[in-house]
Amino acid sequence: MAGWNASTLAGPDAGSVTILEGASFCVSDTDGDIHPRLPHGLFVRDTRILSTWLTRINGHPVEPLAVESDLPYRAVLLGRLRTQDERASESSLVIERRRTVATGLTELLVLRNFSDRDIEVRVEMRFAADFADLFDVKASRRRAASRLRRRVADDVLLIEARNDGARMGVAIRAEHATVRGSRLISRARVPARGTWSRLLQIVPTVGGEIVMTAPDEHADVQQQQDLTTVEDHDDVADAVHQGQVDIGALRIVDPARPGRTVIAAGAPWYMALFGRDSILSSIMTLPVDPGIALSTFRSLGDRQGEHVDRGSEEEPGRILHEVRFGPEMTTLLAGGDTYFGSIDATPLYVVGVGELLRWGLPPEGDEHLPELMDRVDRCLAWIDEYGDRNGDGFVEYERSSTHGLINQGWKDSWDSIASADGTIATPPIALCEVQGYVYAAFLARARMARLVGDRALVRTWTERAARLKRDFNARFWLPERGYYALALDGEGRPVDARASNMGHCLWSGIVDHDKAALVARRLLAPDMFSGWGVRTLSSEMARYNPVSYHNGSVWPHDNALIAAGLMRYGFVREAQAVAMALFDAAGHFDGRLPELFCGFPRAEQARPVGYPNACSPQAWAAATPISLMRTLLRLEVDDHAKTIRIDPALPPQIGGARIENLLIGGARVEVRVARDAVEVRGLPPGFSLERARGRRAG
Repeated sequence: MAGWNASTLAGPDAGSVTILEGASFCVSDTDGDIHPRLPHGLFVRDTRILSTWLTRINGHPVEPLAVESDLPYRAVLLGRLRTQDERASESSLVIERRRTVATGLTELLVLRNFSDRDIEVRVEMRFAADFADLFDVKASRRRAASRLRRRVADDVLLIEARNDGARMGVAIRAEHATVRGSRLISRARVPARGTWSRLLQIVPTVGGEIVMTAPDEHADVQQQQDLTTVEDHDDVADAVHQGQVDIGALRIVDPARPGRTVIAAGAPWYMALFGRDSILSSIMTLPVDPGIALSTFRSLGDRQGEHVDRGSEEEPGRILHEVRFGPEMTTLLAGGDTYFGSIDATPLYVVGVGELLRWGLPPEGDEHLPELMDRVDRCLAWIDEYGDRNGDGFVEYERSSTHGLINQGWKDSWDSIASADGTIATPPIALCEVQGYVYAAFLARARMARLVGDRALVRTWTERAARLKRDFNARFWLPERGYYALALDGEGRPVDARASNMGHCLWSGIVDHDKAALVARRLLAPDMFSGWGVRTLSSEMARYNPVSYHNGSVWPHDNALIAAGLMRYGFVREAQAVAMALFDAAGHFDGRLPELFCGFPRAEQARPVGYPNACSPQAWAAATPISLMRTLLRLEVDDHAKTIRIDPALPPQIGGARIENLLIGGARVEVRVARDAVEVRGLPPGFSLERARGRRAG
């Protein structure tokens, strides 16, 4: 039949469209169709419940014209018919697909007739489902679901299967449509200068039962929007606004704790609870909503390691790397739903809880403090018992599972930890930034002890932090190079690649002050700073590749931590340069920073080059503009001392800023900044404003 041949299955070159809400998302072509030969689909909890959705009107495909999306969970896809004869009446027919994703997906199909006579139309939609695991789709692996069958119940098309013993299904219904095989067919007359519309619903089935959702079922992702209004710079304002919207869209419900929402890592491939990603995103978005941080830390703590399992790399007290909800879960990694192969999630958990306590627990948080403290101490016990694998005083990783991650820091590509000459490091590997996270975790625990007046514990953790800082600066510093080693390998030898990881060491505070200026200079040198941001790896290193995942690309969250670290040590101009580079880059991505982009120099590329298959939106990339604004404002909150400290360091490009809905102590605070002038309204009872010029951290 016309319209169904293989030549029509490839999507246009313009790219794809992703909309998401919680653990559900849809990836389609710009014409709205889901093509079976592309990594498209409607996904619910890591399972693709719809693998094909092809729309034909009078036998012809839709020609895409434009895509509009005001919120992450909905889009309007505008098109017309692609015909061989431009004089044909169909070319006067414009198609709108108003699509919303929630538990499933709803679409209002609207046909607009711009001719002077009625048009007869035959709308066909062809569907298929393979119930594939998310990882199989991403890797282009084809695994057919067993016992796949189609059936019709009243006017609903049902496609059902069993995957690994699990019963799965999808229900598809369109108003007044006829179901024939795998197709829904509608016939209509679109009046001259008039419209015709039909509502389509696609949802998963539960235990064989159809649960049709309402078209407007979705979370209010606009909560806390418009936190910041920036004067004189639209790119900054747009990026901060978009970041907040995307963080809202990346909230998912913890299936083990209905009613509790957590931050997922990113769409489309990482709509799951992660350790490192979710923790850092929570820290970076504390000004937006401390509540989501509390929920995320509680859910991670609920899944804290209990015993030793070589397959999943679980260990007592360890914080997970990721948890999946699909039919195969993390099959390739651990053979189960939770994988623990992360060296940094556990110390970062302690840092995250410490930052949450510094900012201030939300009103309901006090009752959860004992459980958080218990989990913090279990994390620290893991560092002592399992983190230092060779007894040298540093925290290392070496995978225990043959199918686990080779590298277990945030740069987890197989070749991301290598020397300047390209030699791959041998395990166990002690990453420089991980030692900084552990240092910050020790200080966070000392501060927690100080809050309850336990002087002995304060002294214990403060001394441990000081000892680690001393040893780190002695072993990781390369005096002849003027920067820190990326890592120590299994023989204790420095892995001497020049990489962005040392910027995280500034963020954690483990860098000696007499070395900080050299680190800042290295980070902003042309081989590291592309003009759009700091590269993950220097262009002078053997493994440098500007289009690699971790060896020369630019990651927004990496730069957000670097900017915060530079500001912490007093390098204001350098921090401003990094922040404005990221804001400028965001302007070229329509306000939404992707997971990463290529590391080509700005002098050669008038706009940043996107990285293929980068997640967008992605949690810590969405959190980056919020974090950068906090850095530029030098905004700190101390809930125990009841103070807000702010000392604006806005670059010349930004005339001023107004922060609304800043959540502190259960109150919504407004901050107005005009250059050096600061005005704060709505401070909670007992809080005061402090100006903190010239502050430095040690």
